[in-house]
Amino acid sequence: MADTMSIGQVAQLTGLSVHTLRFYEREGLLTSAVRRGAGGHRLYDESNLEWLEVCSKLRESGMPLTVIRQYADLVRQGDGNLPERLSLLRDHQKDVRAQIAALIDCLELISFKVRLYEAYLTEGLTGDPLVSSGQTVSTAATASAR
Repeated sequence: MADTMSIGQVAQLTGLSVHTLRFYEREGLLTSAVRRGAGGHRLYDESNLEWLEVCSKLRESGMPLTVIRQYADLVRQGDGNLPERLSLLRDHQKDVRAQIAALIDCLELISFKVRLYEAYLTEGLTGDPLVSSGQTVSTAATASAR
């Protein structure tokens, strides 16, 4: 990588739009300032790219922008606040684990429905499998948990 990259190069590399990169900078979500070159053009360095990767993963995992900003503020302040950073990340870790558990529940129900429809198609049966089998959504969900 060159010492610095333009906003367009960073957008292409990260998959973030130029608009998003400007928004993140304006909202204080970056941990270090983006330097400016001739004519005021943004020049991103390796530390900016590394933080953008962290920021993107936090956002992708559902961390609210206000919490990302709080985390970025703590990082900018330096080493004296590691317990606060850890607490913030542990809270988010709990939230992500809860999201994963909810998605696993959804996947189990969907997988049950897929197996049910596949069995119907394999056996050449017609009609609605849930009506024909006497199951409702709630009993299907219970069955999927087994």
